[in-house]
Amino acid sequence: MPPLSLPLMSIFRHKNKDGFQRLLTWCSTIHTDSGIWSLGSVRFSNKAGCLKTTDLARTARQVWGPRATPYMCFSTTCGEDRTDWLWSEYNKTKSQTEALIPDILRNSVNPNTIFANNETSLQEIEIYGFDYDYTLAFYSSHLHTLIFNIARDILIEEHRYPEGLREYEYIPNFVIRGLHYDVQKALLMKIDAFHYIQLGTVYRGLHPVPDKEVIAMYEGSHVPLEIMSDFYGKSSHGHTMKQFMDIFSLPEMNLLCCVNDYFMKHNIDYEPVHLYKDVKEAIGDVHCKGIMYRAVEADIERYISYGEQSKAVLTKLSENGKKMFLITNSPFDFVDRGMNYIVGKDWRDLFDVVIVQADKPGFFNDRRKPFRRVTDKGVLLWDRIHRLEKGQIYKQGNLYEFLRLTGWGGNKVLYFGDHIYSDLADLTLKHGWRTGAIIPELWKEIKIMNTEEYVHTMTWLQALTGLVERMQVYRDPASQAVVQQWVEERQDIRSRTKDIFNAQFGSLFRTYHNPTYFSRRLMRFADIYMPSVSCLLNYDLQHTFFPRRTPLQHESPLWPEQSTAVRTATPHPA
Repeated sequence: MPPLSLPLMSIFRHKNKDGFQRLLTWCSTIHTDSGIWSLGSVRFSNKAGCLKTTDLARTARQVWGPRATPYMCFSTTCGEDRTDWLWSEYNKTKSQTEALIPDILRNSVNPNTIFANNETSLQEIEIYGFDYDYTLAFYSSHLHTLIFNIARDILIEEHRYPEGLREYEYIPNFVIRGLHYDVQKALLMKIDAFHYIQLGTVYRGLHPVPDKEVIAMYEGSHVPLEIMSDFYGKSSHGHTMKQFMDIFSLPEMNLLCCVNDYFMKHNIDYEPVHLYKDVKEAIGDVHCKGIMYRAVEADIERYISYGEQSKAVLTKLSENGKKMFLITNSPFDFVDRGMNYIVGKDWRDLFDVVIVQADKPGFFNDRRKPFRRVTDKGVLLWDRIHRLEKGQIYKQGNLYEFLRLTGWGGNKVLYFGDHIYSDLADLTLKHGWRTGAIIPELWKEIKIMNTEEYVHTMTWLQALTGLVERMQVYRDPASQAVVQQWVEERQDIRSRTKDIFNAQFGSLFRTYHNPTYFSRRLMRFADIYMPSVSCLLNYDLQHTFFPRRTPLQHESPLWPEQSTAVRTATPHPA
């Protein structure tokens, strides 16, 4: 920083760019009731003969060009004149925004698109791998109700929870995937990519927690790294947060909220950690004891959404000579029954390798578990596996043995799954496979984003944010009062935008303007992502997916569609 006595004009005269930037940092322009301007330690009167701020602005523009003062306030105009001008800029910005809406609506996003985080060429892919649940097989909402009801009854009958819990039913659309649960505080919340809690999305039981209470509990809204969930989203080894990344976790979050709600409603003192573990165990029993599997197999048409397009995708890949394999945590009988329904009795002919009860993500890391062959009747054989044969069924095993026996590795393999951690993270970080995330929620969110209501709301929100950013430089009370009205309007719009997606937690992908923690992991671990594997039918197998080069915050937009909605407002005349 230059000395306070540094002549201002010498900075302009010598075109000392660094000095000028330091001046902008040091120079504090303050308007006072007495009509005196303070510039650092130098004070100027508005009386004739003194240096005017307009002169300073004009000099800066002469030396540095029109971009020298886009965010500097040199005007001494105050009162109604200034506020009238601010509102005229507001109205002008709103009109410009309205004019953009038709063009934006004509360029809506196709929800059946495959989106790229990392450039991926299908021409290089020789082997395609798939998870089963929510990748090839999609389930109806009846399945979530089933899981909730069975787990609730297990809590009552086996863990001696109050009989009154039977009054609670599964609440569709109450929660979304990707939320965090504070095990010790019994709070469900949404956290962004920077570990900040989105205020207004913190729930204890079925009711929101006031922002002030949240800030008091966490000493702000930031969640320290040491208490965040571990790499796989689990609460372990001192981590008090659990992240729910699995679509199957929606009933678990529902049940946690309902039991918490019951205890609070009846003033029952309870230990949140015990509650979390009991609910987790009950949900686990629904899967591990085969209760859910038997129920689905008994009424498969009720629970599985027919996957005709999954069959078309597998057939297309097979006809183009691609190798295919299936790695799933589900048991063979369950998979076989579902695939018979989705694809047909000859479904195994499409796959070169089928692995069930793989125990992902352990499958990708634990070298100790060998493969074991399973007969069609579910009998486990004891022979050593020397090769993985087409038409056979294998249980457990590990990825390292899989790579040794097949020779399939590197970026010629593309694996699809719905669980970002259990299915994709290790494959992309440790083994260099290409990964594709199946995000069924995408279809609904894109449909919402294509509506006129959303486009109108979001376009104006962006324009209003830019307006607040530019006009905050006017520090007189009258101007600040106007800007504060805009800030409050912006906050109201942000809340309404959240509610468009989900009244409690908003979008799966954003916490207001920031990406969610879920989005951060999706972008890191998935090369491409899509709502369904059926999206592959829209592309030939020579297609290359390119990520959009969205400008970083310090980069200028280089092409029209990336330009801001409204250009910089005309500076107020000095």
